[in-house]
Amino acid sequence: MTRPSDAAPRPLTGRAVLVIALAAFGVVLAVNLTMAWLATSGFPGLVVPNSYVASQSWDRTRAAQQALGWRVAARLDGDALVVTVTGADGRPVRGLAVTADIARPAGRRGERVVTLTETPAGYRAAVALAPGNWAAEIRAAGPGDALWTGTARLWRPEG
Repeated sequence: MTRPSDAAPRPLTGRAVLVIALAAFGVVLAVNLTMAWLATSGFPGLVVPNSYVASQSWDRTRAAQQALGWRVAARLDGDALVVTVTGADGRPVRGLAVTADIARPAGRRGERVVTLTETPAGYRAAVALAPGNWAAEIRAAGPGDALWTGTARLWRPEG
């Protein structure tokens, strides 16, 4: 009587080696394609549609913004976004139209645009944000051509 362990092993043929090699490359290719899809589906990398055109006005915009002398700070106060704008003299700048485009930093998930109202402590808007990291693109427009734009990072803790 022959036991299974006494049987001669099957020889390794060229066909078996080909199947093993194709399976290994197939797994590597599938993982690479999955990772590439996951990387590009969350954030396409586009901030502006045409970066060359956007760069043409960057120096003028930056110089005009620096000439205003405004300092802008943003923070979360519970379920509210608070933006303070101070002038070069350190006093609050009043009478601005302030908006904020709030989204996750690595994509547009949870994107919302809020209009802030003026309060004695600055400009304020109610925002219910999930815990985690957020980016707010703030736009403060004043009389005439006075315009300040910038991005603030916000952190909403758990609980």
